[in-house]
Amino acid sequence: MAVIAPAANPGIAASGPRDTTFYGWVVFALSFGLLISDYMARQVLNAVFPLLKAEWALSDAELGLLSGVVALMVGLLTFPLSLAADRWGRVRSLALMAALWSFATLFCAIATSYSQMLVGRVMVGVGEAAYGSVGIAVVISVFPQRLRATLSAAFMAGGLFGQVLGVAIGGEIAASHGWRAAFAVIGVGGLALAILYPLVVREKRIAEIAGSAASKTHGPGAAPRTSLRALFANRSVRLAYCASGVQLFAAGALPAWLPSYFNRYYAMPVDAAGRMAALFLLVCGCGMIFCGMVSDRAAQRRPDRKILLASGYGFGSAIALCLALMLPPGLPQLILLGIAMFLVAGTTGPAGAMVANLTPAALHGSAFATLTLAHNLLGLAPGPIATGRIADAIGLLDALRFLPIAAVIAALLFLAARRSYLADLQALASQP
Repeated sequence: MAVIAPAANPGIAASGPRDTTFYGWVVFALSFGLLISDYMARQVLNAVFPLLKAEWALSDAELGLLSGVVALMVGLLTFPLSLAADRWGRVRSLALMAALWSFATLFCAIATSYSQMLVGRVMVGVGEAAYGSVGIAVVISVFPQRLRATLSAAFMAGGLFGQVLGVAIGGEIAASHGWRAAFAVIGVGGLALAILYPLVVREKRIAEIAGSAASKTHGPGAAPRTSLRALFANRSVRLAYCASGVQLFAAGALPAWLPSYFNRYYAMPVDAAGRMAALFLLVCGCGMIFCGMVSDRAAQRRPDRKILLASGYGFGSAIALCLALMLPPGLPQLILLGIAMFLVAGTTGPAGAMVANLTPAALHGSAFATLTLAHNLLGLAPGPIATGRIADAIGLLDALRFLPIAAVIAALLFLAARRSYLADLQALASQP
């Protein structure tokens, strides 16, 4: 018997309110703030790698596991926790998630051993697992349909800001007050938002703003059901999942290890290394947005052009990173690293468009959850962990030199998807 799934995420109105409301913007602001807290809690660790390594005599493999285990838990738990939030109530679930990752971050601040820190990082991942999918569902439900694409992009940009702030602020606090203070400050900030969120954001008020269309999506038989097999029904979408995930192997490893790279090879103190890494994260975010805009414009008449561009982003990031790591530390290397960071996550936009185009509209929520799963299990989790293990054997610089291989593999997978993309689009369009 085929596994079935609801046609759309419960609670997202079919039409939504007619106009924006002040309360809707309050919901967006608080949800956006929690998303920033989410990524700050995830990324603060990378800023204090050098201090942890020195204090506890850790290997790079152990450091990489501390970073990658969060993405691993997100990948494993996104689906079940999202479904649980739909049943238990999204607002309560979001507040509980935020409280969990905040308490886990505070636990990291008082950890006295590597094993305790690892437990804390696992719990950070558990708390963050479903926030992205559940948070955007809450935000979208209180705004008119015409603003959903803009709000989705703006909301997800909070992840970028959180990474930048987590590395930059974490590095600054750690340099002046120690690494424990960095975890403590970010944990307390997240906990304050977790307490405030359910006091202001109410399920009943959201339902009133969303209108009757929201209520019609709840309950048995409220929406048509579609086989989850459609998530993997064609060759192109399977390759899109894999290609996007593999590309993020490099995109996940670089943010985790750049602060340590600048500390070791540029002799930068922890705070300066954090600021430099934060600057490169901003470059990465700008590249993600720009590459997505270019792909949308280029594919208006030729849908397969977005795949060629995605492949080009993969090859371009591989070439720039390879050349950068062949040079000695200095301005030319930094410029090439900047180009690599600009392109390395540029595939996320085209890949997302491919997945949306190649799966039934009724399953888009599940399709993007599947893409998130691929991102975490193929890229964001193994990237930092594997790089750390290789760094223990041959050094961090040589370990980073393996990252272009993942980008080349991803580029080739995108090219393979292009061969069947138009035919798969036509086959999907012909289905009733």
